[in-house]
Amino acid sequence: MPELDAEDEKLVTLARSARARTQAAEGAALRDTDGRTYAASTVDQPSFKLTALQAAVAAAVSSGAEGIEAAVVVTAEGVLQEASVRAVRDIAENAPIHLADPSGKVLS
Repeated sequence: MPELDAEDEKLVTLARSARARTQAAEGAALRDTDGRTYAASTVDQPSFKLTALQAAVAAAVSSGAEGIEAAVVVTAEGVLQEASVRAVRDIAENAPIHLADPSGKVLS
């Protein structure tokens, strides 16, 4: 299990909270290059679907974020969806994306 710094641990807490609040499949949080944080959960509507990380990236971009320092996805699935990775990589080629289970244990 990788050790996270305090700022990334906060992202785990935010992602877990977003997931629990909406009882969604995933929760995600990210920190932009200005230090602002964004949290979101899976969006599953008849007309569109977003992974939690796609939703968090959309919130960051629509708020003027120009880069991403780090991101976290919390899911029981144990895998990071490719669409989530691509959403982050569109903005930040090397930002770490951590995967955690619902208890907050970081898997990768």
